[in-house]
Amino acid sequence: MRNISILQPSFQSLFLSMRFSGTELGTGTGFIVQAKNKPLLITNRHNVTGRDNITGELLSKTTAGVPNEIAIWHNLQGKLGQWIKLIEPLYENDRPVWHEHPQLGAQADVIALPLTNFSNVDLHPYNLVEEARLQAIMPSDMVSVVGFPFGLSVGGRFAIWATGFVASEPNLDFPYFLIDCRTRKGQSGSPVIAQRNGGAIAMAGGGVAIGAGNITDFLGIYSGRLNEESDMGFVWKSSVIKELVDSIN
Repeated sequence: MRNISILQPSFQSLFLSMRFSGTELGTGTGFIVQAKNKPLLITNRHNVTGRDNITGELLSKTTAGVPNEIAIWHNLQGKLGQWIKLIEPLYENDRPVWHEHPQLGAQADVIALPLTNFSNVDLHPYNLVEEARLQAIMPSDMVSVVGFPFGLSVGGRFAIWATGFVASEPNLDFPYFLIDCRTRKGQSGSPVIAQRNGGAIAMAGGGVAIGAGNITDFLGIYSGRLNEESDMGFVWKSSVIKELVDSIN
């Protein structure tokens, strides 16, 4: 049997189903980061509120419902290519159990949900330390949104890669930047990464690396398009996620 090489981001993205007492309202994407004492699910705020994060309009037009739980398809422990569905509540005594950014609050379309049910799973967290980033990221550079468009996946629950380009200056002192990428519903909450598989790579510290092998740099979380007519979308930066996670610690 031949060996199959699978890039880690393909299974770091987790398929999510937002539900009201078992009834599915919508699907999305999330991923894991490690806080000081607990693992956290990172996804968009609008996924857990069931409302557009800017207008407040309900996302589920057919049911007019908002989720009270989220189903997560985790990687089954020790069995890459198999998954286990586990349920996390979104409220306790009618109070949200997720955390929002300590300063931006509801303005930032990103939340952290402490996991309570993760036995028999393998967690593959993303590294939030920006100093560990290897690549220099600039406008026009290629990036990938790794998630589940329209709730679709490949080979079980391996994620789908949508690839586009950085569309605004990512190094400005601003909590998000824009990308130009053909994305669709279900990719909300996807990690946005710069993936390079060899060749000439511009490095963050200056210079160019040749034939450096696979390099993955985590840039942030995708939260949807500017509007339905545009392929321009928002990426909330990894620094925003780190500030959120540090506030929980």
